[in-house]
Amino acid sequence: MTKQHPAWSPYDNNGGTCVAIAGADYCVTAADTRMSTGYSILSRDYSKIIKLADKCVMASSGFQADVKALQKLLAARHLIYQHQHNKQMSCPAMGQLLSNTLYYKRFFPYYSFNVLGGLDNEGKGCVYTYDAVGSYERVGYSSQGSGSTLIMPFLDNQLKSPSPLLLPAQDAVTPLSEAEAVDLVKTCFASATERDIYTASFFLFPPSLPLCDGIFVGGDKLEIVVLNKDGIHREYMELRKD
Repeated sequence: MTKQHPAWSPYDNNGGTCVAIAGADYCVTAADTRMSTGYSILSRDYSKIIKLADKCVMASSGFQADVKALQKLLAARHLIYQHQHNKQMSCPAMGQLLSNTLYYKRFFPYYSFNVLGGLDNEGKGCVYTYDAVGSYERVGYSSQGSGSTLIMPFLDNQLKSPSPLLLPAQDAVTPLSEAEAVDLVKTCFASATERDIYTASFFLFPPSLPLCDGIFVGGDKLEIVVLNKDGIHREYMELRKD
């Protein structure tokens, strides 16, 4: 009888959801702060958003060990670029670099699903969405991660990005103001957390337990990064405080 060996995979999926929306002169990028594996929560305060340049941020879900390796490589490549050109990469250039980096590893991919957001050379908001092997597209909005199947239909309904096949070509930016885009992102995550256990929830011990008197002990947050001509601004919102 052949001995059965348990299946092993070099990958894990640590869950989480990322969203980005591009506007006329801003970009809003958001992600929850929960990192989990299976039904175990590893952290409730883990940021999935990293600043790659002054006008470019990246949000990543998937296998966070691969995400960290990818972020470290992109930071090194960006540092080399700054030494050679005496300036920072633009967001479109960083988008191409990320695509090349992912495609280079296509036979043993980084198990990360990324959204790149920032401002282009004209000061317009731009969002690039990727698969695991570097195929990418500039869009007006995008979502990646475990809750993306819940969030994308809602964004499609609210924003209706123009088809890239239309002629003449139209800008892939949303008509919303910055404040409206932030509110829309908050609504997306408030809905997704009700259905997706890997996105986030708020944990409150009931007063009946001797551990505490019904106070908040640990909870997940939504991290929102707003990038505009004035720089980068971060804000947080508690999720599912019920």
